[in-house]
Amino acid sequence: MMNKNTVLGWATFIMIVVGLGLIAMGAFKYSEVAGWGFASVGIGFFAIAWVFNALKGRV
Repeated sequence: MMNKNTVLGWATFIMIVVGLGLIAMGAFKYSEVAGWGFASVGIGFFAIAWVFNALKGRV
């Protein structure tokens, strides 16, 4: 059974994967201004994943 820490761990992992995907899209697929937007949103996903990771064990 999944408890709160397991859910936060999976959420952190998924956010990191999506963040890497967005940064990769910004770096390799879009060379215009849109690439900067994808990369900045990917960095935002990393920040949220960091918060999820910090919440593990405290919730």
